[in-house]
Amino acid sequence: MHISEGVLAAPVLAAGAAATATCVAVGLRKMDYERIPQVAILSSAFFVASLIHVPVGPVSVHLVLNGLLGLLLGWMAFPAILVALGLQALLFQFGGLTTLGVNTLNMALPAVACSLAFGPLVRGQSKAVAVTAAFACGFLAIAASGVMVAMSLVFTGESFVAAAKLVLAAHVPVMLIEGVLTALCVGFLRKVSPEVLEVSLNATRPLPR
Repeated sequence: MHISEGVLAAPVLAAGAAATATCVAVGLRKMDYERIPQVAILSSAFFVASLIHVPVGPVSVHLVLNGLLGLLLGWMAFPAILVALGLQALLFQFGGLTTLGVNTLNMALPAVACSLAFGPLVRGQSKAVAVTAAFACGFLAIAASGVMVAMSLVFTGESFVAAAKLVLAAHVPVMLIEGVLTALCVGFLRKVSPEVLEVSLNATRPLPR
């Protein structure tokens, strides 16, 4: 889902950068010293998973794991994804620095939204409900990211409408794979380390006013 340099219009880039900066600030406020190792590990997992990518027009198709990051990190998924995408842009020229804000927003915002929607079910008493909710979280996080990538292209110009449709179609298999991976990870964590899921609840709660 990396959008390359020189594709998006300036207003889209500016809006994405501003929204990402705001959300990263929220994520950093929620991050304490005890959570930094977990954020770093999950950022590394995102970095490695999304290195294997297939170019599709102006974007690329790859594993994202944003549904899982959202469940485990909440708002802290924003700084985790931002760091990973920044390193990929600098080291491997995936995406780019000008599109860093838009790319981060497209992957991290669905992660947080899905964690808010499905997190309580994942942390519930029923394992069947938790695993099903985890699948939905992984599936819909990728679906929402695909829609946001498509919208970023469409807002840039009508010439990208065909590419936007291709992006959505190409990510259907990724949606299924990510749903299964997220469900498997949640099932494993509930069995061996349920406190990891419980601790992440604090990362999705709104900030006190």
